[in-house]
Formats: sequence, structure tokens, C-alpha cells
Amino acid sequence: MKILVTGGAGFIGSNIVDALINNGHEVSVVDDLSSGSIENLNPRAKFYELDIRDQSIERIFKENHFDVVNHHAAQMDVRKSVADPIFDASVNIVGSLNLLQNSLKYGVKKIIFASTGGAIYGEQDYFPADELHPTRPLSPYGIAKLSVEKYLFYYKVVHGLEHVILRYANIYGPRQNPHGEAGVVAIFTSKMLSGGQPVINGDGKQTRDYTFVGDVVRANLLALEYEGSDIFNIGTGKETDVNHLFFKLKELTNSQCEERHGDAKAGEQMRSVIDYSKAERMLRWKPAVSLEEGLRITVEYFKNKFQR
Repeated sequence: MKILVTGGAGFIGSNIVDALINNGHEVSVVDDLSSGSIENLNPRAKFYELDIRDQSIERIFKENHFDVVNHHAAQMDVRKSVADPIFDASVNIVGSLNLLQNSLKYGVKKIIFASTGGAIYGEQDYFPADELHPTRPLSPYGIAKLSVEKYLFYYKVVHGLEHVILRYANIYGPRQNPHGEAGVVAIFTSKMLSGGQPVINGDGKQTRDYTFVGDVVRANLLALEYEGSDIFNIGTGKETDVNHLFFKLKELTNSQCEERHGDAKAGEQMRSVIDYSKAERMLRWKPAVSLEEGLRITVEYFKNKFQR
């Protein structure tokens, strides 16, 4: 298949690009490199350095006749979305619409969309949250992701464009950017390996559903083969608090850092965990990599990166 991966030089996107190419697909990547890195990019992918909001993206659709668009490009910083909701909406909503309009015009058969399982549900009524849980996003980022889900429903019903929406838990693993807001595993690991001092926000008892990037890649490959349109949670169904994560990473990195707590972040969710049973039933997907194993692989990746 001919597949466009937006955000294909980023953490999750680049891992997906590698897997698609290894499975024999012809892959093009659109990435503006605002958070992605050229060193993540598979040399066998056709690369376009471009913002998804740019109208010139039409030329790429016209030249390549894609079968599938795998849409991972995003403004993904929740705090930035709070500080500048207009910018967030311009990238995450208007940019997505630019892709959807061109997909319609140039015969794309399916959209695979990276949504959010944490930010979309908001404060949960029950744990873990399934796909039927009320969607009450508490950030412009979550609102934007939900908006794109609604647009995808419209494009399916009115225009027949198929979609698979993957609502991700907290994804971690090799290539995650340790300098952003997004990944506590990457931030803690890089600080510990470089002799720095990580800071735990608040009491550290806030929980997340930490899911290894390799498992997410498998979900995207299965979504490619899925017939019809649907929404799936991609997570482990297990809660892990930040304190546990800190001590596990401290052990794996042999760090001598202290347990240090800072101020709690205003508006931060206390618990977030999602139910993957629908994905197991219909996509034939379930997480295969334990937190212990995933953290070990991630620490090894960062060790090698620091040694280069």
C-alpha cells in the first residue's frame, strides 16, 4: 500500500514508519520537524518537510495517490494548548481538516488517527475507562482530538471515508523526546543517566497507563487491515503511579539521585487508565510488553544515545 504518515519523524510516528516499510509498504512522511527529528527518519521513506496546515500539501496527495493516511502529526503539549488554544486548534483541528479534504479529493481509502485515551475522557467515572465512557476533556488539546474524531465520523457518514481511531494511553519507549512536557519516562531516564535530579510533581501518587511504543506500532499495523470504521483504546488497563516509576527507573539506571517532590501541577488528573478489551476482541490486539521489560528497553536506548 501507499501510506502517508504525518509526524513520521516523531517518537511514535517514526517507529510506525519503520514497521510499515519492513512490511513492504511504500511510505511517505510529512513532518515539520518542530518536535520530530531527522535522525528518527527512515531513509527508505519519501520525506516532505512541511506543516500539515500548509495548502501546498495538496501537491503531495496529487503526486502519490495514497491508499491510507496515518495521522500522527500534532501539537501534543497539553500545557501549551492551555496557554495558546488558538494555536492548538490551528494545528490539531485545521491541520487535520486540511488532510481530510485532500484525502477526499485524491481517493484515500482510510484514515488512521492517533487520538488520546487520557485527555479525552477527563476525570474518570470508573477505572479503567472503556470507549463508552463519557468524553469530558479538560484541555484544549483533548477538545481538539475529540473534535477531529467527530469530523472523521462526518467524513465517514457523508463521504464514505473509512477511519480507525486509536485512543492512546501514556506511550513511552525509544525515541521519546526527553525535553518536552510529554514523557515522564524519557524525562526521568535522561536526567538520571546524566547525573541530574528529576522532580516528582506533587505527592507522586497520580497514576497513568504506561504503554510501550512497540505495542502501539502493532496496533497501527492491525488497524491497517481492519475493515470498517471504529474507535479503540490502546493501553494496558493497569495503573502505575509516578513514585513507582521513579524508583523502578532509579534501579535500572543505577542512579544516586534523591526522591525529590515539587509543586503539584494545577489541573493535573489524579488517575488515568483505559480498558483495551474492545481492541482485543475486534482488532486482535493486546499489550505484549510488560512495564518492567519496556522500561529496561527504554533505559538501554537512552544509555546508547548518551554514549554516542
